[in-house]
Amino acid sequence: MALLETRSLTASYGDFQALFGVDVRLEEGQTVAIIGANGAGKTTLMRSISGVLRNALDQISFDGREIGGLSAPDVVALGVAMVPEGRKLFPSLTVEENLLIGRYGRAVEGFWSLETIYEMFPILKERRNNPGTALSGGQQQMVAIGRALMSNPRVLLCDELSLGLAPVVIKDIYAAFPKIKASGASIIIVEQDIGQALKVADQVYCMMEGRITLSGKPSEISREQIHAAYFGAHA
Repeated sequence: MALLETRSLTASYGDFQALFGVDVRLEEGQTVAIIGANGAGKTTLMRSISGVLRNALDQISFDGREIGGLSAPDVVALGVAMVPEGRKLFPSLTVEENLLIGRYGRAVEGFWSLETIYEMFPILKERRNNPGTALSGGQQQMVAIGRALMSNPRVLLCDELSLGLAPVVIKDIYAAFPKIKASGASIIIVEQDIGQALKVADQVYCMMEGRITLSGKPSEISREQIHAAYFGAHA
């Protein structure tokens, strides 16, 4: 049984249908990467899994429980946390206050605490009393990751971690992944950086126009297959 699974998942914004029968599986301990161009449906998939968008109850399951119709706070309480696209920090709160927000709604003790977040991202300890949005883009992304980890999730959803960041900053952020996995979290990442996604993923899904167009292990998928799945067979 998969830890988290979508089954023929559909999602709409009013009359606009964004997802068409999407099937994704995340096994315990895995990192799954979702790749695709802008508008492919990647963020909609993450919003659906996290409960921001409501779906039919049986279209998403977590640890054997159907969760498709649950609210975002209920999904967090079960152990699924999201690092949203654009980070979404609270500008009126300090770095440390932004981190502490992650504990609300899930009273579970585990590996992650302020101390372990600061060990992983030492710069955040130095800047802990600064406003969260006064940091650089990369540091803000570290806060967003730390905030999600503070709930000690079993599944961490990461939406466009590298968007707008310099390559050296992206490298620093992804260097934290082994420690995150070692803490017991399974990970789903949405990435436009195909090379980065292939480096860290155990399983890759490519999306185009709201559908899964390719899936498999990175070692078993060629760049030509990815190109066709990403842009269409005739691109």
